[in-house]
Amino acid sequence: MIDMKLLLLHGALGSKAQFNQIKEVLKGSFELHDLNFEGHGGRESNEDFSMQLFTENVKSYLDEQGIQKINIFGYSMGGYVGLNAALTYPDRIGKIVTLGTKFNWSKAAAEKEVKMLNPDKIKEKVPKFADKLKAEHHPLDWELLMRKTAKMMLALSEGGSLKEEKLKSLSQEVIIGVGDQDKMVTVEESEYISKLIPGGAFRLIEGFPHPIDRIDATELSNYIKDSYS
Repeated sequence: MIDMKLLLLHGALGSKAQFNQIKEVLKGSFELHDLNFEGHGGRESNEDFSMQLFTENVKSYLDEQGIQKINIFGYSMGGYVGLNAALTYPDRIGKIVTLGTKFNWSKAAAEKEVKMLNPDKIKEKVPKFADKLKAEHHPLDWELLMRKTAKMMLALSEGGSLKEEKLKSLSQEVIIGVGDQDKMVTVEESEYISKLIPGGAFRLIEGFPHPIDRIDATELSNYIKDSYS
């Protein structure tokens, strides 16, 4: 598989640094690529966050690297961006494998997630997480990143989410994966989306929680490699 190009797309509030450990395990199996979405990992942005903005980040990266077509592993938000990229630029995207990607963006679901994106409360109650975000996104303002992320989630609940009819038109092979210990993404929403996609398949991964930094790098790498074997 070493000649297989694979683009790793990170999750909300994250950066490409999320993949540092698994890149060490995967480098013998794929030609690996990654990127920071605008406003993440020190990459500046003057734009509001949106799936389309991040999709354009993917296309720009492919253009800059001279890559015509690439496969994607998308963690959480990265999986959502990967699917949107496949719909927007179908000739540029190959197989997509997701993990922990949330698809239920009802108003209630979005409001539940946004409640947890309060910078002041995070600094008060989980200062270590605040310090982690500050370091990961330096020199950017992690609090602004969090507010932009919250605004994007609310926009998804107000009509900006992926439409079922569009997902039914996807031509790519897609694996929708979720961990059995994921407390953010349900099995039901993941399996439902996998059935909408003509080339979709569902994978329930034993022992995987939602936060990627709590997943064993070797086990996560094996999930990715098995999905492309």
